[in-house]
Amino acid sequence: MTRTSQLDKLSFLNGHAPYTLAGYARFREIIDSDGAVPARLKALFAAVAAIDRRYPDLARRELARGAKLGLSVREVTAGLIVLSSLRGEGAAIEFAGIVADIFASPDAPTAEPVGEVAPGEAEANFRNYFGTIPAPLAQLIRIVPGAADAYYLMRRGSIDANPISAKEGELLLLAILAAGYSPMAATHVRGARNAGATDEEIAEAVLCAVPSAGIAAWMGVGAMLEPAGAEAGT
Repeated sequence: MTRTSQLDKLSFLNGHAPYTLAGYARFREIIDSDGAVPARLKALFAAVAAIDRRYPDLARRELARGAKLGLSVREVTAGLIVLSSLRGEGAAIEFAGIVADIFASPDAPTAEPVGEVAPGEAEANFRNYFGTIPAPLAQLIRIVPGAADAYYLMRRGSIDANPISAKEGELLLLAILAAGYSPMAATHVRGARNAGATDEEIAEAVLCAVPSAGIAAWMGVGAMLEPAGAEAGT
């Protein structure tokens, strides 16, 4: 199996931190291997998390590993879609450049133009997905309703119209949010579960953020997987 870790090339760590390297190697075993989530998708998750943290070299290594494992251009496009929505134009363009270097780019299909958003369509979508209208979106609807429609369309693109499944799209979102230590992760833990993801799948997706964001990426999300009724420390 090809390993993408560069930590063992650091002489000071090799000489003084065997436990650190041993622990990281075990994280990499989970990320680099088929498990609850296929290894090729975990490579994609790790790559987009690295872009989120602005580590393009790490993203390139992860994406190259995914290509060797059979990751398709269609699946990679999911990362581009999610980065466009969640992290904006700069992150998406940076990722697109790496994709172009690693993958042959077939002709893109011609998509049908998206029509106007009907009155109340965005609000109904938010209620259906979130269970209510989150306060930031309620204020967006009130103050700049056109921007609320824009948010709705990009949210649909990230999950409902993503080239990968809704479950995999939620897991991809979670990897990015975990890398950024974002409180929004709670929403997408729930979304992943609603889309059929197991806790093992969610956990492996979150761990894909460890190479770029460290073990703090897990600490921000892990407690959200606590079984209902469980008490902390038991």
